[in-house]
Amino acid sequence: MRLKPGALLRFYSLCGILIQGSQGQFPLTQNVTVVEGGTANLTCRVDQNDNTSLQWSNPAQQTLYFDDKKALRDNRIELVRASWHELSISVSDVSLSDEGQYTCSLFTMPVKTSKAFLTVLGVPEKPQITGFTSPVMEGERMQLTCKTSGSKPAADIRWFKNDKEVKDVKYLKEEDANRKTFTVSSTLDFLADRSDDGAVVSCRVDHESLNSTPQIAMQVLEIHYTPLVKIISSNSWPEEGQSIILTCESKGKPVPEPVLWTKDGGELPDPERMVVNGRVLSISFLNKTDNGTYRCEAKNPIGRNSTEYVLIVHDPNALAGKTGPDHALIGGIVAVVVFVTLCSIILLGRYLARHKGTYLTNEAKGAEDAPDADTAIINAEGSQVNAEEKKEYFI
Repeated sequence: MRLKPGALLRFYSLCGILIQGSQGQFPLTQNVTVVEGGTANLTCRVDQNDNTSLQWSNPAQQTLYFDDKKALRDNRIELVRASWHELSISVSDVSLSDEGQYTCSLFTMPVKTSKAFLTVLGVPEKPQITGFTSPVMEGERMQLTCKTSGSKPAADIRWFKNDKEVKDVKYLKEEDANRKTFTVSSTLDFLADRSDDGAVVSCRVDHESLNSTPQIAMQVLEIHYTPLVKIISSNSWPEEGQSIILTCESKGKPVPEPVLWTKDGGELPDPERMVVNGRVLSISFLNKTDNGTYRCEAKNPIGRNSTEYVLIVHDPNALAGKTGPDHALIGGIVAVVVFVTLCSIILLGRYLARHKGTYLTNEAKGAEDAPDADTAIINAEGSQVNAEEKKEYFI
């Protein structure tokens, strides 16, 4: 049968429209990440579709859904939405084996496809700390190991001591038997110190599958150490007749036994005045015989330690006493005053000597002042020949 030219033209135009319309149809998908045991939603959309079928298939190229018809018998897979523009399905209780590339197909001529990769995160197991044996002696080396398995990708482990992060640690990553997940471990290595007693050491596992809520394992440290001893005095300037209390503070683990007090390497010489009550030594009515070195010793099953206190009893009546007058200072002041006074008198005498009085006596004034004629003649002759000035000095 032959078509007329006009009909043939119309047929070719219709075919061109169909081909152009099919070329504008493309399935759109997105990659999905889900935690192991969770639910994955796979969605395929087509903006322009002329009633062409959609299909989802798994990484093994098995058809899961063809439009709204289920093709694979798997109770975990369900239809969410089916239309000419969308085909959405869900996979519940996802396992690591479900990971892979899923394909959405649009059955045009030719068939068009879009890929969506399903990533399954392996949740790390709760971490555990090993290597701690209680108690630990001060100075011993401690090696604590934190370990967790089943993470995908490999989890991160961080150490903390009393909420302060410890950076100098070792990290090891190993692939599990399933060749999908990892076992990671970290070792904290340090020397035990008395300051670590009671410290909380924590191991924290961070992983993207944990939704910003890390898994934490904790261990409280118990460190045994020898006693630390210190003597505290109640009187910083003890005087004769007063009392003094010496307190021996001892800290150790286990708790130290009752302390031992000695004086100058021997027993306390006067038990009536020197009374020991637990860690406290009380000495009443102090005198010079109490001077000496007092030792306090504490011990526990780990070891022993001691400290000393030198007692000096002061005489309240001594010149160099704490509150008496300083006679040496007073004597020095008096000596300075006397010296300054003498110097002043000497300087004044020298000043007056330099300003001496000079005058003529009545005999040298002339005859008119003489009491008789003989004296007047003598005075006149003296004045004519060479009159001498008579000088008198006054102090």
